[in-house]
Amino acid sequence: MVVIKTAREISKMMDACRISANALCVAGEAVKPGVSTYEIDEKVRKYIEKQGATPSFLGYGGFPASACISVNNVVIHGIPSKNEILKEGDIVSVDVGAFYEGFHGDNAFTFPCGTVSDNAQKLMDATRESLYKGIEAALAGNRVGDIGSTVQQYVENRSYSVVRDFVGHGVGTKLHEDPSIPNFGKAGRGVRLLPGMTIAIEPMVCEGHYAVEVLDDDWTTVTVDGKLAAHFEHTVAITPEGPKIMTIPG
Repeated sequence: MVVIKTAREISKMMDACRISANALCVAGEAVKPGVSTYEIDEKVRKYIEKQGATPSFLGYGGFPASACISVNNVVIHGIPSKNEILKEGDIVSVDVGAFYEGFHGDNAFTFPCGTVSDNAQKLMDATRESLYKGIEAALAGNRVGDIGSTVQQYVENRSYSVVRDFVGHGVGTKLHEDPSIPNFGKAGRGVRLLPGMTIAIEPMVCEGHYAVEVLDDDWTTVTVDGKLAAHFEHTVAITPEGPKIMTIPG
């Protein structure tokens, strides 16, 4: 069931989204060669808790950390580890959520670790831009398919592919709500976007084929062909005036 929020609820949810966005900035500042993904996760957890919030992901479905940290060919749901040490040229996708006063915020960003290859930079740039193209399509009266179609066309026109097995979602009092927000599809199809909906748009884009597999830990999701992947995400409110990005640091 799609949950429509009141203006007051969206205002309250903005606080959770701001904390999530700031936590993502904390993670980005920590992405450096020689740093473990565990250290980054610890910084994220401490920041969120210092704000009086709770990490949305910690314990969610049994997930053992506060942030998903996914390096290179790991698409999403990478589990932070003391043994995973970042190196120059890695690309590091960090997905962070915070729960504050009854609402969640959810966002992700792929950070370069030091200097990355031209191919990696182009992939990150295309994925980030596809997110904003998708947000532009998130207009009241449009449909979910308009978002997915926009993202897919932008990505595929640059010879990349969008993951099919995982999608964006509604977000609010629950971390995952209806509707699903695929990064592919046909314009004019799917659930209609209405003012008061709050959704997480999150393109997951592969350098090669979109096929992915989940490893034996039941979380870590990698590209089958071993090529790079990038992931960007914002929580967005549908308003009569247009889409409003809620996960803004400040």
